[in-house]
Amino acid sequence: MNVIPGDTEPTENRVATGSASAAPVVSFDRLELSRILNLYGRMVSDGEWRDYAIDFLRDRAVFSVFRRSSEVPLYRIEKDPRLARKQGMYSVISAGGMILRRGHELDRVLLVIDRKLAVV
Repeated sequence: MNVIPGDTEPTENRVATGSASAAPVVSFDRLELSRILNLYGRMVSDGEWRDYAIDFLRDRAVFSVFRRSSEVPLYRIEKDPRLARKQGMYSVISAGGMILRRGHELDRVLLVIDRKLAVV
């Protein structure tokens, strides 16, 4: 019997994973997510935003906002705990990759989006 590479039992390739070996993931807590979704809801009702994506990575959490699903993110709201003691762990990044605001408090960082859309 010939065995074709990749033609093995799925259970043979599994690696034992446990909670101790799993790398911790950065995520938004309930209050942070509530504040972000509150802003998102207002912008959706104004017709500015249409879709979002949340990524929980090993080093940061990202909430991406889209005008259309097929586009690049209009804004990215990032939480990076490594920067908590330096510039602040929250940041708002534009579609071009420019950091619009960084700080220690999420509400103050989100003001850059509220003010920018209110002026236009």
